[in-house]
Amino acid sequence: MKTFTKIILTALLGVSLLQGAAFEKVAKSRATQIMMSSEKPLSTGNNTILLEVGHKNYKDSTMKVKVFMPAMPGMPYMESITDAKSLGNGKFTTNVNISMGGTWQVHIFLTPKTGKKVRAKTSLNI
Repeated sequence: MKTFTKIILTALLGVSLLQGAAFEKVAKSRATQIMMSSEKPLSTGNNTILLEVGHKNYKDSTMKVKVFMPAMPGMPYMESITDAKSLGNGKFTTNVNISMGGTWQVHIFLTPKTGKKVRAKTSLNI
């Protein structure tokens, strides 16, 4: 009985440790990288995304996030542009609207107080 109890407790502990972010992706530029994450998987509609800047020179920047799908035959260009809210220490949060499934391009614009604007890019499959 003790062995069975140990197995159950170990399994429960293992499952609880796997409770991480449901979505994680890295957007890269030459100057920095930005870790994107969400508590639940991304889907069509509104999605809240947490963004964390990797380089210390860009932690006090302002951030805009552009999510778009290029035009295709029979379908218009679609985009969602939002200003990310700073949470301090290089962490930001934003809410993006993804209007349909497919591959979406993501451009993240960082504007530091001094220096050049930076664009990090990645894509999302919904």
